[in-house]
Amino acid sequence: MRYNTIRKMDISNGPGVRVSVFVQGCVFSCKNCFNPETHSFTGGKGEFNDEKINFILDLCEKEYIQGLSILGGEPMHPKNIEGVTKLAKMFKERFPKKDLWAWSGFLYEDLKDKEIMKYLDVLVDGRYMDELHDFRLEWRGSSNQRVIDIQKSKKQGKVVLWKEK
Repeated sequence: MRYNTIRKMDISNGPGVRVSVFVQGCVFSCKNCFNPETHSFTGGKGEFNDEKINFILDLCEKEYIQGLSILGGEPMHPKNIEGVTKLAKMFKERFPKKDLWAWSGFLYEDLKDKEIMKYLDVLVDGRYMDELHDFRLEWRGSSNQRVIDIQKSKKQGKVVLWKEK
C-alpha cells in the first residue's frame, strides 16, 4: 500500500482540526474527482509502513487534534484495506476518545462486515457523482453519498446517519 498525502492539520475533512491521510490507488475514476492524482496504485509519496503509521499517530497526539480522517484514493480497495485497518486499529487503541472518519466509493452495505468497521466512527460512503454535486453538502461532494454513524448503525442493524453533536 502507498500513501499520497498526510495533512498535519486539516479542517476540511471532518469536524474540528484533524490529521488526514490520503491513500494511493482507486479504480472508480469518478468524473471530476477532487483528487485524481491518487488514482494510480504506483504513484504517491511512498510506502505505507509501520514507520509511517507511527508518524501519523504521533501527529494525532496533539491536544487540539480531534481525530483522524482517511481518504484517497480508495481506502477500502483490497490493495489498501489491510494497511488502513491496521492504522485504524492502532489509532483507536491509542486515542479511544478521538474520532475516526473514512471516505469510500464503496457502500456501507458492502463494507459493514469488514474488520475496519470496528474502529470507524463515521463513514462517508458512495462514489462521487458529478451530476449530483452540491456545494452546500457538508463532508461530501454529491447527494448520493451518506455520512454514516458507524457504531450506531452496527448497534441498530440499519444505516444511521451522523448528526453533529
